[in-house]
Amino acid sequence: MTPSQPDPSSGADQQHASGPARPGQSGQAQSGQAQSGQAQSGTGPAGTEPASIAGLAEGYAAQAGLHRTHDGRIDVLKTAGGYQGIAESIVPGLLFLVTFTLTRDLTLSLVAALASAAAFTVVRLIQRRPLTQALAGVVGVGISAWLANTTGKAEDFYLPGFITNAVYIVAMVISIAIKWPVAGLLFGFIRNEGLDWRKDPVRLRAYRLGTWIIVGVLVLRLVVQVPLYLMGSDGLAALATTRLIMSTPLYILGVWIAWLITRPVPAADDQPSKPSSSGT
Repeated sequence: MTPSQPDPSSGADQQHASGPARPGQSGQAQSGQAQSGQAQSGTGPAGTEPASIAGLAEGYAAQAGLHRTHDGRIDVLKTAGGYQGIAESIVPGLLFLVTFTLTRDLTLSLVAALASAAAFTVVRLIQRRPLTQALAGVVGVGISAWLANTTGKAEDFYLPGFITNAVYIVAMVISIAIKWPVAGLLFGFIRNEGLDWRKDPVRLRAYRLGTWIIVGVLVLRLVVQVPLYLMGSDGLAALATTRLIMSTPLYILGVWIAWLITRPVPAADDQPSKPSSSGT
């Protein structure tokens, strides 16, 4: 999804946030469970897919932090973790930038970033909300702070993000190559398609394109930010600013576009009939 990544939450929270089930959703879920059982036994139509891969795909989709509205559209704000999730991904880096710009004190700037990340974790504890995103933020800021403190270079605070970004790019490109595109794993279960989209060349092609869109967002980050990083302290302010702009907001925009691109084409029977053009 981190890319600043989407907030992984528990399956129960995911189901609650996704809104009420649509008509037929329960039956589709039961059908999906039946297919899963067939895959484990190696019989039936689903037996052609390895059960372990199907289970991994479903778990990934459930934990990826994507949410939908009651009418089945992707909920962009909830996918970003809400206002609090967006703040958790932006504030530590912003405090680091502001503090370092004002004081030129690397240690103080790192402490400010770590303290803000820890504060968000405490807030989640008080709210009794899932800690996954906040803890991931603390770990990420901690690694970045350790690296910058070790090298003595403020710009190295952003280096782990480049590595994480590159890993996501490689993983997504591999998923496209082996015909298990990440967009399909994410969106397929939200749309109650399960893994059936892999049997349809049109749907598979759509999800591969959707995954390329997300890859493009991640590549764009590196193209813009790495040259600024290589400028050293001279490019720090611009690097930090673009990092804030191109973190969660840009990633969620890419996911939203991928969602729109991969929408299933309505069947002919579902399309409203056009009035006859004849004069009778």
